[in-house]
Amino acid sequence: MKMKVADALIRCLELENVRIVFGYPGGAMLPVYDALYHSSGIKHVLVRHEQGAVHAADGYARASGEVGVAMATSGPGATNLVTGLANAYMDSVPLVVFTGQVPTSQVGTDAFQEVDITGITLPITKHNYLVKNPSDLPRVVKNAFHIASTGRPGPVLIDLPKDVAQTEIDFDYPETVNLRGYKPTFRGHPNQINEAARLIAAARRPVIYAGGGIINARAGGELLELAEKIAAPVTNTFMGLSGFPGDHPLFLGMLGLHGTRYANLAVTECDLLIALGARFDDRVTGRLDAFAPNAALIHVDIDPAEIGKNVRINVPIVGDVKQVLQALLPLVEKTDRAAWLARVAELKSAYPLSYGRENGLKPQYIIEELYRCTGGDAVVATDVGQHQMWVAQYYPFKRPGTLISSGGLGTMGFGLPAAVGAQLALPDRQVVLVTGDGSIQMNMQELATVREQELPLKIILLNNHALGMVRQLQEYYCEGRYMAVDFKFHPDFIALARAYGIAGYTISDSAEVAEVLTRALAEPGPVLVNCLISTEENVLPMVLQGQGIDQAVSR
Repeated sequence: MKMKVADALIRCLELENVRIVFGYPGGAMLPVYDALYHSSGIKHVLVRHEQGAVHAADGYARASGEVGVAMATSGPGATNLVTGLANAYMDSVPLVVFTGQVPTSQVGTDAFQEVDITGITLPITKHNYLVKNPSDLPRVVKNAFHIASTGRPGPVLIDLPKDVAQTEIDFDYPETVNLRGYKPTFRGHPNQINEAARLIAAARRPVIYAGGGIINARAGGELLELAEKIAAPVTNTFMGLSGFPGDHPLFLGMLGLHGTRYANLAVTECDLLIALGARFDDRVTGRLDAFAPNAALIHVDIDPAEIGKNVRINVPIVGDVKQVLQALLPLVEKTDRAAWLARVAELKSAYPLSYGRENGLKPQYIIEELYRCTGGDAVVATDVGQHQMWVAQYYPFKRPGTLISSGGLGTMGFGLPAAVGAQLALPDRQVVLVTGDGSIQMNMQELATVREQELPLKIILLNNHALGMVRQLQEYYCEGRYMAVDFKFHPDFIALARAYGIAGYTISDSAEVAEVLTRALAEPGPVLVNCLISTEENVLPMVLQGQGIDQAVSR
């Protein structure tokens, strides 16, 4: 079948069962957008900034479990995708992103709106392509979706010159992929799995440390079964939150920098740490020589580069965490570790999460009431900052994949477009964005996308008139010398929401929280709730730089 490359691209997306593409057009992408015009199976969502497109595709991928797709034109359109690509790369999110490029005869001539986007994004994509041979396009797209979604997921970029997009080819979409040198390991080595079972049987104080790999592998059921069978408490990384039921008696909450004191102390006291789909990053470990100092370490991860990168591992297992757990579960016995669980209960009782109820509206209380009002069934997206950590601490996620947030890169401005993507992926689910007054202003133009798509998104804005987390760091590390963190001017967020046709409410007192949240959640359309909280409120506990996780500033 003969067709232009641009038409072939859209046909490839249809064959990959792509339902939604997020994008922003431009001259170099005109052939592709003209082809997309004729597609009956793909919905295009016009964002208001290219960064919004890639973050929306990211949120869509996390919420749906599918590959997210975004596109933008050449030059500034392509470079505006860079932060979103880095974000997806750090958080292992499967994306395929298309950029337009100047005609091949002009590549390297500093032509209008030309940039070397494959060179720019090489360190922050799992793979990328510049398509010079028109007949390569179907194979490249097939490979890109395979690479993005298998092994450790990640973003793949395809750069398409305008003249290539207009060239006619014989279309043939490959049915299979065979990439020499790309063979992810899914099944763990049997000897290593047997050794892990032996260490688990011998342990008296095991802790399971579960990361975002649990979510990616859809291994929440196996994690729950393992924890209950071996009577091991479970702590999540931030990216792993929702992978284990937040209301389960074995749950320790998040560990690390702003983790619960009892999670950090349990890890410090354990004699076996079972790391599942986690990467021992610095925000989890604190000072490395004080992290799980008396424990043997089992590490299961799909990415062999992560094993042994930061800490010494006793039993490394490379493989898909779901498949590894399925192989491990029959090898371990049901165990009663009453003494260890009693000690963990003591730690929970001695060091609970807490906050003062005096001095005005408390953000922690707002998050607790949000959980109560939603029954814990909402999909919660966040931006980055204090509000993100309050959600991690005070919203006990019950279902896997219901937290959508930027972990590794910590991208302010991620939340709103990501929530758009999540709501489009899950039109029948309640999606709530919790954001801050700093973060929302980085991509608030996507309120137009919310309204245009008629999304019932609910936005909880924790407004402290400051860059709260930076202010908190300056309090501890700069002796209270606050520099460039106070917002002297804010827009009227309620008027702003209404300018986009979005309902708005303000909360300034604790007595209003339950009523206003209930009313906002009941609205059929989008709502923004502006919560006026104190500038001085900090996220605690907090492990200071250079300290072990057994030490923390707390109330």
